[in-house]
Amino acid sequence: LAIDLFLPQQHKSLLAWFSVIGLAGLFILSLLLLWDKNVPLYGELLRADSYSLLFKAVFLVLGAVVILGSMDYVKKHLRSPGEFYAIVLFAVLAMSIMASAVELLTAYIALELMSFSFYILVAYGRNNPKSNEAGVKYILIGAFSSAILLYGISLLYGAVGVTRYSEIESAIAQALTNTGSITPTLWIGMALILVGLGFKIAAVPFHMWAPDTYEGAPLPVTAFLSVGSKVAAFSLILRLFGQAFLPSIDQWQILVIILASVTMTLGNVIAISQHNFKRLLAYSSVGHVGFMLIGIASLSSIAVEALILYMIGYAVTTMAVFIALIGFFNLTGKEDISDLRGLADKQPFLAASIAIGLFSLSGLPFFAGFTIKFYLFTAAATQGLLWLSGLAIFNSLISLYYYLNVVKQMYIEPAATEPQNETTTDPEESRSSIVLTVVLSLLVIGVILIGVYPSPLLDAIKSATDALLLHS
Repeated sequence: LAIDLFLPQQHKSLLAWFSVIGLAGLFILSLLLLWDKNVPLYGELLRADSYSLLFKAVFLVLGAVVILGSMDYVKKHLRSPGEFYAIVLFAVLAMSIMASAVELLTAYIALELMSFSFYILVAYGRNNPKSNEAGVKYILIGAFSSAILLYGISLLYGAVGVTRYSEIESAIAQALTNTGSITPTLWIGMALILVGLGFKIAAVPFHMWAPDTYEGAPLPVTAFLSVGSKVAAFSLILRLFGQAFLPSIDQWQILVIILASVTMTLGNVIAISQHNFKRLLAYSSVGHVGFMLIGIASLSSIAVEALILYMIGYAVTTMAVFIALIGFFNLTGKEDISDLRGLADKQPFLAASIAIGLFSLSGLPFFAGFTIKFYLFTAAATQGLLWLSGLAIFNSLISLYYYLNVVKQMYIEPAATEPQNETTTDPEESRSSIVLTVVLSLLVIGVILIGVYPSPLLDAIKSATDALLLHS
């Protein structure tokens, strides 16, 4: 924001590079200062451990990918790039705090900071009526869900009198030891917290905001919202349920199982009828939320590892698809699935990247999606949820149908006969296109590497899981 005040208009593209340099510096600094640390901060409101460090690294990399992938788009379609990149950085900050929070109100404040950042970003296309409409819908639903979440926190506090995760866990364990059950107030409070968080992750039936918001938001914001908000919210949910609510797993597990079943099924079934690729990916993300809820339902050491791997694999794969679609939109200004016809002939790299990403999302072998689904569904099966794993596999088969339909448009359907706009030869835009190509190449390599050689990533995840379960 400060640099933006002094930069002349023709050099505004440098703001993206300043943002990325800052994120890279924070990434290196975090690894140097926080490696192997496990300490409480600010009176045990936050915790610096391997779990929070892993997610901090993920969010910093995600922020850099979003900024680099959106440079062309921001230059062509959005005003005030300084504010845009600054709000992306505020969202990254909020996500990092969400993963580090070990106290309910701190987690809530971080969640609201992230939500407010996304409210602004969704409505950032001020000249686009769809963007304005999406922003209004998102704000209204977001305010409603925040009220439910805060009411649940107040009921929980009224029942146990504490808000730190470790103290909540002790209070619940003591209540179960003394009476064999938790009080109705505590149960309702936990249920309302689950509902409030369900809105944030777009779990069915709290998903109604997602399709319109994804469609109306600027495409880089849709990408950031689809990945960042999901991974950050699940990092919060995993710590909350894996530490504070773990003793009462028998009380809430059935709710999460039902939520997971309905979410994955409805998301994948409705995605079949979509014609806009942003709406398709909205319902696809709803389906993946259902898969991720399986990890919460089957909470154990192996399930936590599988869920974290799933979140990272989902983030890399989804960003690869979205960055390729941003490149396509920059060239054509179109966002319907039918507009992708013949893309393999005109832009073979973009088409191949989208195809690889979609194959991965559907769970085909040799890509990240197969590995992450195999780990997660196996973890659920070992916890006695074999039928839920079977339902998830069936839903993956459903998703393969609508993903293959997109691939069919790119590789089999003939290109539209209407003349296409030629790509610009302006040097500045050519550099931005090269940046997008490099970022997309790295993401595609990541999709393949996680699919065939996830071992180094699993080592980091094992350390994060140990840090999480150490305090439960």
